Amino acid sequence: MSKSKFIFVTGGVSSSLGKGIISASLAKLLQARGLSVTIQKFDPYINVDPGTLNPYEHGECYVTDDGAETDLDLGHYERFLNVKTSQSNNVTTGRVYQTVIEKERKGEFLGKTVQVIPHITNEIKRRIRLLEEKSSYDIIITEIGGTVGDIESLPYIESVRQLRWELGKNNSLVIHLTLVPYLSAAKELKTKPTQHSVKTLMESGINADILVCRTEHEISDDIKNKLALFCNVEVDSVIQSIDASTIYEVPLMMKSEKLDLVVLRKLNLKSSKIADLEKWSNFVEKLKHPKHKIKIGLVGKYVELQDSYKSILESLVHAGSENETEVEVISIHSEHIDDNQINNHISKLDGILVAPGFGSRGIEGKIKAIKCAREKNIPFFGICLGMQMAVIEFSRNVLGLEEANSTEMDENTPHPVISLMENQKNITDKGGTMRLGSWECQIESNTKLDKIYQSKIIFERHRHRWELNNNYSGEFNKNGLKTSGINPKTGLVEIIELVSNDWFIGVQFHPEYKSTVESPHPLFVSFVKGCLDYNKFKN
Repeated sequence: MSKSKFIFVTGGVSSSLGKGIISASLAKLLQARGLSVTIQKFDPYINVDPGTLNPYEHGECYVTDDGAETDLDLGHYERFLNVKTSQSNNVTTGRVYQTVIEKERKGEFLGKTVQVIPHITNEIKRRIRLLEEKSSYDIIITEIGGTVGDIESLPYIESVRQLRWELGKNNSLVIHLTLVPYLSAAKELKTKPTQHSVKTLMESGINADILVCRTEHEISDDIKNKLALFCNVEVDSVIQSIDASTIYEVPLMMKSEKLDLVVLRKLNLKSSKIADLEKWSNFVEKLKHPKHKIKIGLVGKYVELQDSYKSILESLVHAGSENETEVEVISIHSEHIDDNQINNHISKLDGILVAPGFGSRGIEGKIKAIKCAREKNIPFFGICLGMQMAVIEFSRNVLGLEEANSTEMDENTPHPVISLMENQKNITDKGGTMRLGSWECQIESNTKLDKIYQSKIIFERHRHRWELNNNYSGEFNKNGLKTSGINPKTGLVEIIELVSNDWFIGVQFHPEYKSTVESPHPLFVSFVKGCLDYNKFKN
């Protein structure tokens, strides 16, 4: 007998419809009713994890406390639920096959022919139920990546079909997210793509229990009745998901559509508690009706794709709402920064955030932007590589070490102010080998960071190979670049701040991974406040 109820979220017609947002929104509603909920993502690509993927390929790589490099949807799960995820919450086809092949090499299949069915599907089912074994959840939501009909998704769909039979009646349901497009020439919504998508799902042996229909226009009762009839679902199980101005409106929209009530009824679950989203509604209200506005430049290498810096953008949204301020993010490609852009655009911003990244492309542009922020006292926030670039800029232009650099960019630099961590020097594999996950940091008293965190010990998530070279720490501190956060076990510098400036902070870790709607990250809240103060001062 299953301890948990299972919800499977599949997609059809088109990718990027927002399965992750729908999953997180439903989980939030169920959590608000007092139920214990978690979400997991199954990705059909053969990479073992997204850690080696270019951000242009799959958006940002999200890192969990336990050091897992995961899909960016896990960021949505944490931001919505305010609950930590782990390695078990994200599985790829690569990891599934890797496990099965390792078992085959050890002889665990006793000489049998290893096949997709039952060996791969058994491993998928085992991983789907892994969270049930590890913790006591009322409901486990499983998002299946890709769309129905994709060849690479078929083993997952078959695993869901088998698992539903094994779990028994009222212990699972399938939510199918689909598109109801609007044809402007005909001036009407079209249901045929959804019908075809549901038919494809049925051909795999699965009936959708609930349809969530993405649409740009209101879906009439007539269309709902039509979809219910042709897609073999009840009318109240046809849920409209109309385009929203912000993803944070979606839980409120799903509540008005009574998605949580339909789910509880179909899973035969009782909940006497009404979903209280008052705090969430207040957050959305402040987000939609800000009292102030600021412009922050996001300087990075992958700015063409918003998902490359998804967690940073969402953290600025959380901090903006907290400060009742609209944060307009100006994307700036670091490779294209020149003196003209510095003088006419970057120098006029209310704040500059230099984003993480790897490799030498675009670093000189980042250094120019940081120099502008330092000299003009514009609030500056450097994250991971952004912090390292601030150290290089300070070394070159304040300490006079003109050839200062990171050994990542120049192995032969005479002043390696950023160098490869000792435990990384003999590593050749790229996947899962960086300094990853949650690490301790001790904050020095009477510093900017001390006031921001109001705690002497913090834990933040990391994803890097290079570090500040402690041979230069004395010179930095003596000249005003304070190393205000240190890992007490390794001596690794985690945080730098410029004493002379009002808000100039660089961090080796990734604070964006820990910001949620209910707990906006204090660094982002303080940064937005600093930008707002600067905006008022300069105007």
